[in-house]
Amino acid sequence: MPEKYDFFSVVQGTLDHAAKVIDMDKDIQLILSQPKNEIMMHFPVRMDDGSYRLMKGYRIQHNNVLGPYKGGIRYHKDVTLDDCKALAFLMTWKCALMRLPFGGAKGGVKFDPNAFSKDEVMRVSRRFVSALGSNIGPEYDVPAPDVGTNADTMNWMMDTYVNVVGSIEKQSSQRIVTGKSISCGGSEGRGKATGQGVVHCIVEWARENDFDLEGSSFFVQGFGNVGSNTAMLLSKLGATLVAAGDHSGYMTNPEGLNPHRLADWVEEHRSIAGYPGGQAVSREEFFATKADIFVPAALENQLGPEEAKVLQAKLVVEGANGPTNPEGERILLERNVAIVPDILANAGGVTVSYFEWVQNKRSEHWELAEVDMQLERRMRTVYHSVRAFAHQHRVPWRVAAYAVALQRLERVYKERGIWP
Repeated sequence: MPEKYDFFSVVQGTLDHAAKVIDMDKDIQLILSQPKNEIMMHFPVRMDDGSYRLMKGYRIQHNNVLGPYKGGIRYHKDVTLDDCKALAFLMTWKCALMRLPFGGAKGGVKFDPNAFSKDEVMRVSRRFVSALGSNIGPEYDVPAPDVGTNADTMNWMMDTYVNVVGSIEKQSSQRIVTGKSISCGGSEGRGKATGQGVVHCIVEWARENDFDLEGSSFFVQGFGNVGSNTAMLLSKLGATLVAAGDHSGYMTNPEGLNPHRLADWVEEHRSIAGYPGGQAVSREEFFATKADIFVPAALENQLGPEEAKVLQAKLVVEGANGPTNPEGERILLERNVAIVPDILANAGGVTVSYFEWVQNKRSEHWELAEVDMQLERRMRTVYHSVRAFAHQHRVPWRVAAYAVALQRLERVYKERGIWP
């Protein structure tokens, strides 16, 4: 792997390719080539011992022509401005692809939440929202969870925001974030939503390829929210989890890892390290795992040329954003390995976030069956629209997904005009 991966340039490269395929208006492509706003801040946070740490935070607002900016907040020691820019771009394409009335944004704080206490993470979250101030809002920019954040984080952020706005606006500001706990206004099905979307894509691929998921095998990189829920949902369809990995290492069990027990272990220990149900293997051995399906659900730039050469899976479904780098993707396509790209595969999360935002706006609470039905319908519809474009234009699915999203954005810009 290269020491410094230019994720932002990779995303721009795919944009350029897709824009050529649809002969996109050059002026509109120029507008979409950079984010509207780039916000960077430093803010002090008190530690449990009374000392203070200076934290660095980001919020990138890429585009809002379709609606309020929308995108997650990432807590990770390697968060950078350019990575947030790339991720914000992906959110714009993802929301446009799923026909959601949102634009794209992304943010983060540069620290490792696993190295801090829960109270310290809470103070980071509250101070970050305070520092963002009017740069976010329930009809302007709506954050959500991402790597290193969860429902607790969103609850703290929501509570902070509603306590700094005017008293008249407090109750109407609950939708300032999505991904909250159910009791704090979250949606049924939001926790599993991204993994559920991944599984819907796998099911559709299996149908069109006459592939039986019962008795199949899969492995997952990253066992946080996305990876664990994907594994648990796939296991219900009769597939066997044969290997898993995260920041602490990799493990395998040809007889099958129990995804529910492994998820419980990660919940308690914050990683898969030490789980007694699997045998530790190297990263190289992990990517060479013999299995039908691979779900990268960790970070970007994990599946490069070396990994692509040894991968034995028939299908890669990107639960993470940008896990496959261009050279790795080229090799996989040459080897006839199918790839369902990130902006389609992991769009279940932002889709159910939209459902949560709507429920908060209407003061409603939908049953899980309603959420699941609407998510499945949207995922299936968009999956087949991307499939049709890819086949018609003979382009990779990633380019097809970008192109479908760009067509919607271009249509809106042309019909609205560019002010003034």
